[in-house]
Amino acid sequence: MRRALRPDWVLLAACRDGVLLGYAAAQDDGSYLRSGGSHHTAKLHDLYTASVARGQRASRTLMRGMEAWAQARGARYLFCSANLREATPAYERRGYMPGAEVREGYRFFEVDFSERTARQPHPERGS
Repeated sequence: MRRALRPDWVLLAACRDGVLLGYAAAQDDGSYLRSGGSHHTAKLHDLYTASVARGQRASRTLMRGMEAWAQARGARYLFCSANLREATPAYERRGYMPGAEVREGYRFFEVDFSERTARQPHPERGS
């Protein structure tokens, strides 16, 4: 039996032949205060793939799953921070546009579901 302890959170796993290849965790953040409460957001807290699984589409599958989950919950935005070394280049290869500012070795990314091709930071929240 599966039971959701926190219905505003999701944990997705990528497995092959019973081996965990990666996971992603996100939270439904509700309405974003800076937008005047008018835009529902979700935050991707972590997305990780094991080194043996990199280049095998596990992270792409997890990210698509997170986008689908956020949209199903009514989110307009899905955002995350990504380290500069591995994660930022991976997101950029998938078409996500980071904010210009770097904070403590991380870049801000945001998907705007109102404009499916706009995978860049909201101009008012930005990085």
